[in-house]
Amino acid sequence: MADLALWLSTHHPLLVTSATETLAPASDETLKAQVAESVAAFFDSLIRAAQYDDASRLYPLLVDWVETRSAPTEDDPTVMLPILTRLKQAAQVLIQQRCSPEDAVDLLLKLDRYVDDAATRLAALEAELVLNQLRNQLHSAEIQIERLDKSKSDFIAIAAHELKTPLTVIEGYAGILRGMSESPDQQAIASGLETGAQRLREIVDDIIDISMIDLRLLDLHMQPVWLHHILDAIEGRVRGLLRQRSLSLMIEREAIPSAVTFADPERLRLAVEKVVNNAIKYTPDGGEILISARELSGFVDLMVRDQGIGIASRDLLRIFDAFSSTGDVSLHSSGKTKYKGAGPGLGLPIAKGIIEAHGGTIWAESAGFSEADHPGSTFHIMIPMRNHPPPEAQAGNIRYDYTSEE
Repeated sequence: MADLALWLSTHHPLLVTSATETLAPASDETLKAQVAESVAAFFDSLIRAAQYDDASRLYPLLVDWVETRSAPTEDDPTVMLPILTRLKQAAQVLIQQRCSPEDAVDLLLKLDRYVDDAATRLAALEAELVLNQLRNQLHSAEIQIERLDKSKSDFIAIAAHELKTPLTVIEGYAGILRGMSESPDQQAIASGLETGAQRLREIVDDIIDISMIDLRLLDLHMQPVWLHHILDAIEGRVRGLLRQRSLSLMIEREAIPSAVTFADPERLRLAVEKVVNNAIKYTPDGGEILISARELSGFVDLMVRDQGIGIASRDLLRIFDAFSSTGDVSLHSSGKTKYKGAGPGLGLPIAKGIIEAHGGTIWAESAGFSEADHPGSTFHIMIPMRNHPPPEAQAGNIRYDYTSEE
């Protein structure tokens, strides 16, 4: 049997010269010298592997090859496997040229065993290198995203302050005007200023809320909550709107769970109120809105039914997208609940964001859209029922307040 280690040692200079010529341009002497040094180190390691019949003798060299390419570079780091193949081919050519057929077969089989093992190891090392680089890039991207989110959050806070400060001034002067004069005309002006400022404040709050939802920065202050308290508050807040439109709001109170759950009461109230306001907007004067509920495993399905114009099937999902109001823009007004009045399209997206931040979901169903037949719509608000605060990972940016309402 042919001795591979002896053959490689005997032909070492020729192997180095032949392999170097295939790897480095003849015109670049500096590069050739560097390549020759690496090629010589490879065949030295291959000789030791053959001497000890241990392919792992090649591993330290392979690690060195990969580590020298671990620094940031624009080049593809997985370039060593083709080089290893060309080194093997250089040895194969010389073996075939300088050995008898019997010895060549024996030497080539042994060469294959050591180099193929080295190739497997090298592929694993290079794959690990690429994976580590991707991890580093991902980590850098995550840091950049965190910084960007922080910048956006700071901008929203500053913008909110800058927008609300002049509103406060307008409201203050409107109040002064109301107190200084008994003139009906000036009282009407003051009332108009206060109404407009209040509407503008609500729009600013909605824009801030939808921005925080999009950035997943919505704060939830979790505490014990009773759903019938939430509905009582909403009923009081919309009573004037219902009166203006001759609408009735019916609440099936016996269906509302009396058990406590953990939620942000203000955010949850706002979400349900947005849905109720939507029902008021699209229900014609004299209609009825019904709030009912059904208890499911771990949830309560709070249903808001209206007798309105309904929703086309193509819009059932789109209505929860920000700025996607389906109302006629020509009907746009500053009134939040004017019949079919177009708006900025933020109410339902805000409701969806708040409910999902609580770990619930919301969707709508309708037989279709018809201004003549008024098929109506039903909004399902799935609210988690918990007897303890949710984990942070489930509720996002949450804080806990264990004060009791009852």
